[in-house]
Amino acid sequence: MASKINEAHEHIAKAEKNLKTSMTKWKPDYDSAASEYAKAAVCFKNAKQFEQAKDAYLKEADYHTENKALFHAAKAIEQAGMMMKDLKKMPEAIQLIEKASMMYVENGTPDTAAMALDRAGKLIEPMSLEKAVDLYQQAAGVFENEDRLRQSAELLGKASRLLVRLRRLDEAAAALQKEKNMYKDMENYPTCFKKTTAQVLVHLHRNDFVAADKCVRESYSFPGYSGSEDCVAMETLLQGYDEQDEDQVHRVCSSALIKYMDNDYAKLAISLRVPGGGIKKKKPAPSPGGSGTPAAAEDDDDEYEGGLC
Repeated sequence: MASKINEAHEHIAKAEKNLKTSMTKWKPDYDSAASEYAKAAVCFKNAKQFEQAKDAYLKEADYHTENKALFHAAKAIEQAGMMMKDLKKMPEAIQLIEKASMMYVENGTPDTAAMALDRAGKLIEPMSLEKAVDLYQQAAGVFENEDRLRQSAELLGKASRLLVRLRRLDEAAAALQKEKNMYKDMENYPTCFKKTTAQVLVHLHRNDFVAADKCVRESYSFPGYSGSEDCVAMETLLQGYDEQDEDQVHRVCSSALIKYMDNDYAKLAISLRVPGGGIKKKKPAPSPGGSGTPAAAEDDDDEYEGGLC
């Protein structure tokens, strides 16, 4: 470890030498200085001296900037952010990665910027869902500006799920609508069906039956939606919710279709309650023969009884 630290200081000394000017050398050699600081940063990193590694990466970035090499400067700043991550200083890490992403955009490499923001979102998510949402939305916006709809929609999906977890349901509803519109533009209709289901659950938790119903009705325009399992389930759910039929709502919300959704939406379904406390249907009376068999057992195998599709 000591040898690596000594090696790092040797590289720093070389870098400082490259920055000096003289009668025969009028301009500092920023490129060579940046290279030496990069080597010093790696030595510090290998010696687990992350604070010093961070400082060396930032010096590297400064000299790449002087040399108008913005992409390399951004990479160095992103590496400095990763050193802060290793030091468990996540706010500082995210701040540096965001700065790097802005430089990537300025350099004309937006894809790299979006991927850096996505990585930052994953890093901060265990500590701050709010900041992760912001980073995922930033990344989605960068991809959208580049007409990279699939990548943008995937990142919006991450943000939507976290907004649900945060109970910021108005924002989740808006994000889901934007996400669904992107999948519609890509003609990925099966995914649109799933987004409609998620929207219905969110809107019902917002106590907005009209918005939930509108989502289903608008989805009739998607090829294959009318009559699909998703459509039948949502119409049955809406009917049960509107009629305050707790059993019907529970049956849909505990179905395999809902259980295998992303966990945040499945939890919404489990916790959904009909307005006014709901009503439970009484069990059918025994038949006159006294066998105890329900008089009416028709359609017992219909998982979505009452569906309109």
